[in-house]
Amino acid sequence: MTTETFTDHYSALRDALPGQDLPWLSRLRAGALDRFSTSGLPTPRQESWKYTSLRPLEKAGFGATGAPRACISIDRAPSLLPSASDHHRLVFVDGHYRADLSTRAPLPEGAVLTTLREMLGKDPAWLEEHLGAQAQDDSQALMALNTAMMMNGFVLRLAKGVTLHDPIEIVHLGGAGDGPLAYHPRNLVVLESGSQATLIEHHTHMGEQPYYTNIGTEVSLAEGAVLHHYKLQAEALHAFHTATVHAEVAAGALYDAFGMTTGARLSRNEIAVRLAGEEANCHLNGAYLVRGEQHVDNTTKIDHLVPNTACSEVFKGVIDDRARAVFQGKITVHRDAQHTNGHQLSKVLLLSDKAEIDAKPELEIYADDVACSHGATAGDLDHDALFYLRARGIPEEAARAMLIEAFLAESVQNIAAQGLCPALMSSIGHWLAGRPREA
Repeated sequence: MTTETFTDHYSALRDALPGQDLPWLSRLRAGALDRFSTSGLPTPRQESWKYTSLRPLEKAGFGATGAPRACISIDRAPSLLPSASDHHRLVFVDGHYRADLSTRAPLPEGAVLTTLREMLGKDPAWLEEHLGAQAQDDSQALMALNTAMMMNGFVLRLAKGVTLHDPIEIVHLGGAGDGPLAYHPRNLVVLESGSQATLIEHHTHMGEQPYYTNIGTEVSLAEGAVLHHYKLQAEALHAFHTATVHAEVAAGALYDAFGMTTGARLSRNEIAVRLAGEEANCHLNGAYLVRGEQHVDNTTKIDHLVPNTACSEVFKGVIDDRARAVFQGKITVHRDAQHTNGHQLSKVLLLSDKAEIDAKPELEIYADDVACSHGATAGDLDHDALFYLRARGIPEEAARAMLIEAFLAESVQNIAAQGLCPALMSSIGHWLAGRPREA
């Protein structure tokens, strides 16, 4: 896939893209396409892409996804939550919304959960105000590509003081078509002051054929709003997955994010957070388990723009065989952001002599009254602990699995969403057993 291939996709799909009758959206798409055409696909020559090459993606041949295939027959979509739980769920198959697989339960007054395509028909003026407001980084070519090619995705809007007590689950199923496809979901979350929600994304697959998912998400949290945002990326092992999140957090608001990666041949999760009001808080945590020839990249950027803000991020990884992982985390404390509290940590278990981690934690501080720290560790399993377990009659493979589960469990058990922890621990267990998590 080259830059020209994606611009050809845009030309082929232009008439099918939603909102073509809206001048503001056409201008937004055209500007994004120009930026992508000028910059091209990211390469390791760019500092933020130094350790990740998209060459495997360039070698693949993906078609553009237009109209949904009516022949795709699916009885049910997998869920990360207990079947008896009450929650709202939207299901997308190869980027297209499937109402027959979704659950649109009644929402409290002031809450809107819908698709991007539906929102463009219902309230385009509101979308004009918010769509693209956070994603203004000209250096992010994949976000620009997403803006140009966005066909659908979800929109969550909460009015002042609205709390969703039940979680929202967004399920993406890939590989359902009869050929390799590329699709670009676009998501928008806007929480007004004092509102709260829990959002769970589940990216999984139906078949093993290659496909490419390029996701763009914008999050806007007003004063005192709280968003718990969790994600499991368990794509097919021949798939490609890139996701970019832009979040702005106002005074007293909290953005709490956790992502787990077990799938995809190549994946990159990039998160940029702006702490723009005093007492704004951000938690960015993650876990990943990769083996074979997999490559996973977690790149984060947190900007402390005003005084009295806080952030913490902990990423834990398990790497086996010839797999490779990248962690790039940057915390920037701007000149006026006194009394900032920021902490960052990357911890990795290397299970093979050929496994690789490239860790690049960064602090960039322009204020003089802050408490900030960062660190990175990488190593094998604790041999003393392994010996202790084996001395008590536990087989070596079982002992190794116990230590790996314990290493990751601390991150997972901090998740606030009821019912989600068992599903994530199950994903870890199935990975350790050498098979994908069952739907």
